Amino acid sequence: MKKLIYYTLAIAATALSMTSCLGDLDTVPLNETDKTGETAYQNIQDFQRGLAYIYGSFSLSSQNDPGKADINVDDAGQSEFIRQIVVLNEMSTDAMKCIWGDSYITETQTASWTAGGNAALVATYTRGLITVTRANEFLTRATGREMDGLPGLIAEARFLRAYAYFVLMDLYGNPPFATEENIGGGSLPTQIGRPALFAWIESELKALADPNSAMPNVGEVPYPRATKGSAQALLARLYLNAEVYTGTPRWEDARTAAEKVIGMGYGLCSNYAHLFLQDNGENPDAQKEMIFAIGYDSNLMQSWGGTTHLVSGNVHDAASQAIAKELGFGDNTFMSPERWNGYHIPNEYVEANFEMKNVSWGGTGIGYDREGSDKRAFFCNTGCEKEFDLKVAETGWRCWKFNSMDSQNQLHLDNNFSSADFPVIRLAEMYLIYAEAQARLDNGITTDAKALGYIKQLRDRAGLDTPASIDLDFILKERACELMMEGHRRTDLIRYGYFTSMSFPWPYKGGVPTGAVEIPAYRTIFPLLDNDVAENSNLTQNPGY
Repeated sequence: MKKLIYYTLAIAATALSMTSCLGDLDTVPLNETDKTGETAYQNIQDFQRGLAYIYGSFSLSSQNDPGKADINVDDAGQSEFIRQIVVLNEMSTDAMKCIWGDSYITETQTASWTAGGNAALVATYTRGLITVTRANEFLTRATGREMDGLPGLIAEARFLRAYAYFVLMDLYGNPPFATEENIGGGSLPTQIGRPALFAWIESELKALADPNSAMPNVGEVPYPRATKGSAQALLARLYLNAEVYTGTPRWEDARTAAEKVIGMGYGLCSNYAHLFLQDNGENPDAQKEMIFAIGYDSNLMQSWGGTTHLVSGNVHDAASQAIAKELGFGDNTFMSPERWNGYHIPNEYVEANFEMKNVSWGGTGIGYDREGSDKRAFFCNTGCEKEFDLKVAETGWRCWKFNSMDSQNQLHLDNNFSSADFPVIRLAEMYLIYAEAQARLDNGITTDAKALGYIKQLRDRAGLDTPASIDLDFILKERACELMMEGHRRTDLIRYGYFTSMSFPWPYKGGVPTGAVEIPAYRTIFPLLDNDVAENSNLTQNPGY
């Protein structure tokens, strides 16, 4: 569907089957037909393919078959990077639950994970480091080369590596650290500590966001490739969480960085729903809000992760049909080609955050008045009981924020894979970062006109009124509604001090049905994988594991 350079190049990137690991950039290929990094990069087209190869780290489970993984896992679909970022950041909180019996799901939603690793921890850790490895190889081969267009590709590769390290730092605290400058000849990476990694990421992003850098300006490369706006926006997110990562708050820097992004020409999509539909990558109104997205295509970039698991994982047959009927598709139509009947949302989360009208339980409809409710609410409770049960799918709400529709109200049911792109960073997040940073600078509550103006734009789009002042808890609720299922909730609750606190319960927090329990502080960071620590004497496991 998408006419993008990195879709077409990602297919050709199979020629770049380099088998490097973090500790050795000159690994001999496993197959005689595979190229090494030294022989793969000969001209600018090779470097374009190499960049596509790095982008593919985020969206693919293998280069050949979505049902086969290129890392050692039991289920290929559960090994995709974006899928497990969402799982770790949403399912470990109040925002998302699942009744499947997979060990990674049970451990994630009851805060019982271990350093032995599970599918979610293995996927994000391994694929994050694969991205770093591919970027390091790319940058090593680009050093000293002079080709038209290469400086911009180098800058994009640096950004993708910085984003991978940001995710690793957020999830794992102190991961192994390797760049093209400090790894080679078989040496193993060391750790530099979370504050030092923060400083390195900050330095990279500041250099890339600089007006004089080779990083493409906004609009200079095809959507959804990264630009200076992407670097500046990730910098704003980095500063927002600086106190968690380093012990020192950076609220002014977060506000300044967000404001710079806002001034780069992005705009809010007029229809919130269109941001998550099958043609969001072709819809100019949706594109203008996307600052950095990971692209998917049901024909060219297939994965059981990405947005496919968000489209199919949430609903069962009855809910899918009830939603389709609500939207005018008739009685015998499904909203998605597959219904995995797994993910659901506790009613406590919906009640605490969303302004919903005429909620009812026990009927055959979706269970509330969509027209009178927050337009960011995409829920259905047909066939479900209000009282949440972790082992029973038919409890709580189903969420259909990601679905098989397009912006022309057409359903795409002829392919089990989703073509909806995943919004890693949107303009709306920048509005929320600005407002939160301002509120924190104003001692927890603000009447600042600019901050209120940004919140008003989001609330207007959602069909809601805006109060005369906003406090931190109000902003957290706005984030819960605006960014639901986009991989932010865990980081938000940690920043607010709620993730481990007994005063902020949710169903099955810490494995307790009422959630009235304090989670140990060390669980704000996931463990490094035991086998990585065992194989690399330079690594020290995170405290508590």
